[in-house]
Amino acid sequence: MSKLLVKPSAPDQDGRIHHVTPESAGWGHVGFDVHRLADGQVLERETGDREVCVVLLSGKAAAMVEDTDFGIIGGRSSPFEPDPWSLYVPAGLRFAVTAQGPCELAICSAPGNPGSKPRVIAPGDVGCMTRGSGTNTRHVRNILPETEPADGLLVVEVITPSGNWSSYPPHKHDQDRLPQESLLEETYYHRLSPPQGFALQRVYTDDRSLDETLCAEDGDVVLVPRGYHPVAAPHGYELYYLNVMAGPKRVWKFANDPAHEWIVKP
Repeated sequence: MSKLLVKPSAPDQDGRIHHVTPESAGWGHVGFDVHRLADGQVLERETGDREVCVVLLSGKAAAMVEDTDFGIIGGRSSPFEPDPWSLYVPAGLRFAVTAQGPCELAICSAPGNPGSKPRVIAPGDVGCMTRGSGTNTRHVRNILPETEPADGLLVVEVITPSGNWSSYPPHKHDQDRLPQESLLEETYYHRLSPPQGFALQRVYTDDRSLDETLCAEDGDVVLVPRGYHPVAAPHGYELYYLNVMAGPKRVWKFANDPAHEWIVKP
């Protein structure tokens, strides 16, 4: 199996089914965990030298950061539903979430600096937009964009309708050459509806030193260390993915594959 495709494991004692670290991914910034918690289960963590964005994929949880009670966050029954709730926790703090019924949450992380204030990112704080047209249409929820305060993290949800393409035309962000392009690592957490579906994702570079086409099933993570990375949702299956990006500069500037850029030119 490709090293870029990470399958979920059986839940550990903390309900964790994914644990992607910079060391396991072979890069320097992005970390990504997924936990599935039972009612009343408590997940407690120290952020250490990393900032964290906890995304409630489904269900509700009581959220605490140090001695600050942020109350109950979440509420949707599936990541395909709108209105995501998230909790941003800077470096150097302890946080705890307590499941209020079964819940699934993602812990997105990147190197960070202490001193910022933790905050809840409510649905009203999330910028929603539709990109593309025709079979290139997808729906974007900007949970932690570069316009909102953080040290390195960028977090976004995308819904790709049945039969559509996403992250398309193929684009990349693997060179530190601003203002044209930024260097960002990226993870894709894929969910399918109905769940027996699959998505296809290609990760490739101009020189084809990296060129892999991956079949991502419900619950899989795809690592994008470099290169272009388009995604396709087959007919009959809606695709959700949660993107986490981070790099040396917190700027998202991408370059389209020149062979396919004509698709978006007027």
